[in-house]
Parts: sequence; C-alpha cells; structure tokens
Amino acid sequence: MLIYVIAGEPSGDLLGGRLMAGLKARTSGDIRFAGIGGEAMRAEGLDSLFPMAELTVMGLVEVLPRIPRILRRVRETLADIEAKRPDAIVTIDSWGFTGRIQKGCQQRFPDLPRIHYVAPMVWAWKPERTKKLAAVLDLLMTLLPFEPPWFEKEGLRSVHVGHPVIESGAEKGDGAAFRARHGIVPDAKVLVALPGSRQSETGRLLPVFADTLARLARSHPDLVVVVPTVETVAEKVRAAVARWPLRTVVIDNRAEKYDAFAAGTAALAASGTVALELALAGLPSIITYRVSPLTAFVARNFMGFQIKWATLANMVMDRAVMPEFLQEECRADLIAPALAALLDDAENRAARRAEMGEAMARLGYGGPSPSDRAAATVLDTIAERRTP
Repeated sequence: MLIYVIAGEPSGDLLGGRLMAGLKARTSGDIRFAGIGGEAMRAEGLDSLFPMAELTVMGLVEVLPRIPRILRRVRETLADIEAKRPDAIVTIDSWGFTGRIQKGCQQRFPDLPRIHYVAPMVWAWKPERTKKLAAVLDLLMTLLPFEPPWFEKEGLRSVHVGHPVIESGAEKGDGAAFRARHGIVPDAKVLVALPGSRQSETGRLLPVFADTLARLARSHPDLVVVVPTVETVAEKVRAAVARWPLRTVVIDNRAEKYDAFAAGTAALAASGTVALELALAGLPSIITYRVSPLTAFVARNFMGFQIKWATLANMVMDRAVMPEFLQEECRADLIAPALAALLDDAENRAARRAEMGEAMARLGYGGPSPSDRAAATVLDTIAERRTP
C-alpha cells in the first residue's frame, strides 16, 4: 500500500511523522510513503519530493512573492501523484497549498481517497470555508472535539481523532541530564526561547526576543537561555542569538528539546503547536506572535478574523493560563516584566503548571492514542473505497 502524505510546516511534519508511525504499526510495516515533509516524516521513511521549507511561510505579504514558485510546486506534486498512483492522499494543515493539491486530485483522480488532517479554524474566521473543504474532500480528521459538526452540516464526513501533542512525550524530559550536558548549574534559572519554525515568524520575533533579553539581562545577568530550533530556520536563529547579551545554548536535536523543557524555569515562545508541548511539559510560558501590519489589517477588516485566544490551552480554559502578547502588544517593554515576574515567583509558576495540566486533560491527555486513531481512520477509509 502506498500513502501520499503532504505537510507544509514543522507542526504538520510532526503530525505526519506520528501518523506514518501509526500506519506502520497497524500494517506491520507493510506500507510505503511518498509526498512532502520534514525531518519527522523523513525519520519514518519519507523521501520528500522537495524541501518542505519552501512551503513554510505565513501571512499575506510574505506569501505574495512566493506564489509563482508555490504554483509550480503544486503542478509538480500533482504530476508526482499521477506517476505514483497512491492508495490515498493525506494532506496535513497548510490549506493554502494542500487545498490546491486536493482540488487537483478531485479533478484528475476522482477515485483517489482524499483525506485532510487538521481542520481550518472556521469557528474563528471564514466559516464559509466549510463548503470549500466539503466540495473536494472525502474525509476530514480533526484535532478538537467541537470541530466535526461545523463540517458535517455541509456533508463532509469528519472524525475527531484528538491532538497528537498529548503523545509527544513533551512531559518526559530529563532536566538534570540536560543541565549536566550543557554545564548549567542546578540552581541556575533557565529561559527556553522558541522564536518559531517559519522564516517569516523568526524574522519578526527574533528582534523582539533580543530586546526582551537585553532588558532581562539587567535584572537577571546569570539567566541562561536555551533555544531549541528546527532545520527550516536554524541558520537564521544561530546568527541572531550570537548577539544576545546572555549565555545562550542553541540545540537542533529534537530529542533534546523536551529535556530543555524539563530544565527550564520559564519559556518565551511563538504561538503554535509548541505552546501545547510547553503546556504538556508543565513549563510556565509567555506566548508571542506578530504578522505584518498589512496582513493583520486585512485579516481583521476584510476576512472577519475574530479569536479571543491564540493558544489552545487558553481556549479550553478560557483564561490566560499562558499569557499572550500578540501583534501590537508583542513588544519587549511589555513582555520583559511579565517574564521577570514568572522567573521570580515560584508560586505563580506552580499555579500555571496546575492550570496547564487541567487544560491538557481536557484535550485528551491520558486517553487513547490520537495518531493510532488517525491511522485506523485512514485505513478504514481506504478499505471502504475498495469495497464494491
């Protein structure tokens, strides 16, 4: 059996890697993969058609210059699918790219089961997108339990499989071993800094992080900063942190990231899947995000984007379990005092750990494996299509 899997960014790559592992387990390894992905999917046996980093871009202003290349990659991907004739296609998030692939498959390969993993946030903006997905997909697998009804009312079969971050192992890091490996004394305060996994994210957040740390260095000169990064932005991150005023350790080994979380006192992170990993690890965190002013203006005024929280842990608790500094508030003069308070107040950190634990329980921590449920759903869909 051949499954064509496409992810367009590191969070989708993690989902893809876990899905592939689940599919291999359920088929006793009697399965092959093709498609587009990053390091997690490569680790499970994928030979990516082209580097996933080419798709890792977000924001209207950032996307526009890349449209010709992206459209060329769409054509190349559809040609590859036609040549390989897989048993199913599974696209993961990144609907701007993956939606074009799914529409192309619907037109050119109507008998190919078309599955998408991760629902667009139609409950936050552009609910009419439910119709667009329903028009081209056979199945949608969602991360959150309240999402399927939005799509089912349009006739799209939707299955809640759960959020795979709960099986990531983020809560199992070895902080003492990490400190020993990197020469960090046991009582030193450690800030884990995660400026994002997309070029556009890091380009906007790294200067804010640098300014924030310059302010913190005045009151916390012995603070150690640990920066886990990924291959899509590693070079840019290393160049930027070389100028930071505090001792900084950069790690690009995924296995070490969770050890770093366990060693941390607090975290400063870009909004995204990593915020859920931090919540699972119980590391008190400040969450940041910024897009271009034009992208923000268009989203707010022309696309109807309305959302109270950017972080799932905050959404499910409906309060700032992980304080957010977004867009105009993503400024060092606001972030630095909040971080200092978190670093210096053990009771505050303990209270946030308890709330993050409750949020993860509401998201399914301790329940069945989401990646196994997703794998079973994919295989069932293929079997149903093959049944006369």
